[in-house]
Amino acid sequence: MKFKTTAPAEPDINLIPFIDVLLVILIFLMLTTTWSKFNEMNLSLPSANSQQSSSTPQTWVVSVNAQGMYAVNGAKLEGKTPQDIGTALSSMNKSDATLLIKADASASHQAVVNVLEAARMQGISKISFATQNASGNNLTKP
Repeated sequence: MKFKTTAPAEPDINLIPFIDVLLVILIFLMLTTTWSKFNEMNLSLPSANSQQSSSTPQTWVVSVNAQGMYAVNGAKLEGKTPQDIGTALSSMNKSDATLLIKADASASHQAVVNVLEAARMQGISKISFATQNASGNNLTKP
């Protein structure tokens, strides 16, 4: 006698509740996320309103013009590398003297960083920047 055998039933996966749960999670994340807008900072450098320091025992001045040329105490430098500036600053008394950086407002950031790197290589720790008063054209040392 032949018995009729039934094939095992295929499992049925219902996707509708799964999609409903994912949709609720998506809506929750969209409502709780903070959307921040990154703005570009508008900077106008340099200007400051600070008082001049009262005593400076010895000040070495490094000037940087808009083209990236350097001068140490009025003497123009031929090179533009931190090593060239460091050579010019090598005779500076590092314990008492202050390095004053006078950079043109339109000088590149890299030109000023080169002066800072030269000061670091020479072990100079007293560094100040010359700025203009916001109301006038007088140079001040912060």
